Amino acid sequence: MANHKATKKDIRQSEKRRDRNRYYGKTTRNAIRKLLAVADKTEAMAELPKVVSMIDKLAKRNVIHKNKAGNIKSGIAKRVGALA
Repeated sequence: MANHKATKKDIRQSEKRRDRNRYYGKTTRNAIRKLLAVADKTEAMAELPKVVSMIDKLAKRNVIHKNKAGNIKSGIAKRVGALA
C-alpha cells in the first residue's frame, strides 16, 4: 500500500477515472449495439450522429485510440449505409 499522501490521492483519482472511463465505454458500446440492431435506414441515419459523437468523445478522453475510433466509425457507417 502507498505511504505518501500524494500517492494515496493518485490512487483515489485513478479509481475514479477508471470507473468513469468504464461507464463511458460501456454506454458507447451499448449505443453501437443498439444502432446496429436497427433495421430501418432512416432511423439508423438519425441515430448515427449521436453514436459517432460518443465515439469521438471516447477518443478525445483517451479511453480509446483515435485510430480505433476511426475504424469503429467507418464500420458502423458502412453497416448503416448498406441498410435497405
